[in-house]
Amino acid sequence: MQVHVARISPVVMELAVEVPADAVSAQVEKAYVTLQRKARVRGFRPGKAPRQVLAHLYGPQVTSDVVNAIVKETLPKALSQKQVQPVNQPEVEAGKFQHGLAFSYKARFEVQPEIAEVAYEGLELERPAEEATLEAVDEQLELLRRQHARLEAPDPARPAQKGDAVTVDFTLFVDGELVKDGGGEGIQLELGSALVLPELEAGLLGAKVDDTREIEATLLPSHPRKDLAGKKAKFRVTVRDIKQRVLAALDDEFAKDVGNFETLVELRANVHTRLERALKDRAEAVLAEQIIAKLNEKNPVDLPPSLVEQQCRMMEMEILQNARRAGQAVTKDDFARVHGQVHADAEKKVRAGLLMAAIARKLNLNVTDSDIQKGLEELAGETGKNIAKLRAEYSDPQHRQMLIGMILEDKVLNIIESKASIKAVPTTKGEDTHAE
Repeated sequence: MQVHVARISPVVMELAVEVPADAVSAQVEKAYVTLQRKARVRGFRPGKAPRQVLAHLYGPQVTSDVVNAIVKETLPKALSQKQVQPVNQPEVEAGKFQHGLAFSYKARFEVQPEIAEVAYEGLELERPAEEATLEAVDEQLELLRRQHARLEAPDPARPAQKGDAVTVDFTLFVDGELVKDGGGEGIQLELGSALVLPELEAGLLGAKVDDTREIEATLLPSHPRKDLAGKKAKFRVTVRDIKQRVLAALDDEFAKDVGNFETLVELRANVHTRLERALKDRAEAVLAEQIIAKLNEKNPVDLPPSLVEQQCRMMEMEILQNARRAGQAVTKDDFARVHGQVHADAEKKVRAGLLMAAIARKLNLNVTDSDIQKGLEELAGETGKNIAKLRAEYSDPQHRQMLIGMILEDKVLNIIESKASIKAVPTTKGEDTHAE
């Protein structure tokens, strides 16, 4: 078998394979032996139809089967011989097939780009502050108080005010017409939560139980019904119930109620620890994002399109799963709107992954059994799963390879950080650093 390899582009290669005549003849003979055993030809007993009759009846099918068998058998050997690894399914272009002659075909496929050097030292990065301040701890405790608050009717009764949970029935009108299925009954709104349309919230402040108000508002562009998105509308709202949120006192009893704590001091210490961990994780995530961006900027290598599309599908699936968890519907139009950004982000992730793999090869980094054990322990801490169950789960070759990939990526990120110029910056007010 003769094999010639050509690089069509930095990420596309083509193999030209010639299979000798004797190997072709052997496949043809094998195909006819199998066919003769299985074929049912009128006028002949099973297995007794002559070769020329079979060739007349099934010649094109035999040729197709032989070509497929030859490619299936020889292509892996050709790839191994030339030490190339496709990242997608090769596209095969078969040459002319003639009995008794050699057979040639071409196989084109994508490969990872050759990366000789990676510019990764001296990156300028910014690390968000990791200190859990007393103010931040107090904010977390206040959030806990709100989460564990009781809802009860004001006594004496009073109009709705900011912070109240107001239960309403409403109907919706657009262009003066009632919108079918556009209303609701028994809907609870929290005034001041930023989850209610500003005009609707303003119109409900000061309302009493059984009050009916007509409130004009502009519907959000993200409204689930596309025919209503962004339109001016009128709500006819009847207040059915008003409840105020009653916060518990911040004391030892509260600490016992919200967790396995004996004192408020223990609860505060726990909140401080979890907040610092959340801040550290957030800082590492921000650094990783910057590293991905900087590696892309400094190393503009070509990418195999199939790897980018695969990453795109994974990211879009994650968007879909997150939306479902949040109770939101995602349409094809939604995906179409974000596809451009998702594709750009996928390119950055794929390029950074290839560059970090090149760094790992250059530095001869590897993952030891000790690294895997540590990784499993960290996963157990993050997920709450039993480490024995995790070890069994990651004994599967595919899962184990994913874990090895994550550990190796962390090692490369740590090396890049160690060689970077990192400036500490204050955490932006309002960033999501809630302790989990």
